[in-house]
Amino acid sequence: MKIPKAISALVESFVKLPGIGPKSAQRLTYYLLHVPQSQLDSFSDSVKNLKKETVLCSVCKNVSETDPCSVCTDEHRDKRTVLVVEHPLDALAFERTGNFKGLYHILHGSINPLENIGPDEIYIDALFSRIKENKIDEIIIATNPTMEGEATAMYLTKKLKSGNSKLKISRLGMGIPTGADLEYADDTTLTQALLGRREL
Repeated sequence: MKIPKAISALVESFVKLPGIGPKSAQRLTYYLLHVPQSQLDSFSDSVKNLKKETVLCSVCKNVSETDPCSVCTDEHRDKRTVLVVEHPLDALAFERTGNFKGLYHILHGSINPLENIGPDEIYIDALFSRIKENKIDEIIIATNPTMEGEATAMYLTKKLKSGNSKLKISRLGMGIPTGADLEYADDTTLTQALLGRREL
């Protein structure tokens, strides 16, 4: 039986997404065939406008509707403490806890030599520029406890210590199991990790 081109094209598009295999892609495609056209149009518009209606904050590199973002412009935030995370979803996870009142810096990845991702491919230089240009007392390194996350943390620690002796550098403490992704951690675990951070 020949599958219509429109179905094949959408299945192939879904398969390119992380965590979506061929069977899931087929199920999603055939599900969308049965929804009303208005709902499908709305879904299509959301995808089409995803990049058009978002910007990268020039300060923290988070995805936002405005530049600078709402966190960076919030007068009630502690401007002297910066939490460094790998991805925007990690910052959202900490925001859900309501316990972190500082600013963020999103690296958009981690150092991974196997994937040819070095320090220049992520927003590490932007972090160093922020530290030079602003009065920052503490950097909390909250990269994932994976091999890549640990490599990134070690690189940051070495560079930060060599450049600024007065800067307090800490790493998330207990609460985050090794090999876990921050975006899936619950609020209590993230709060414990934040409170139990250690100085490097």
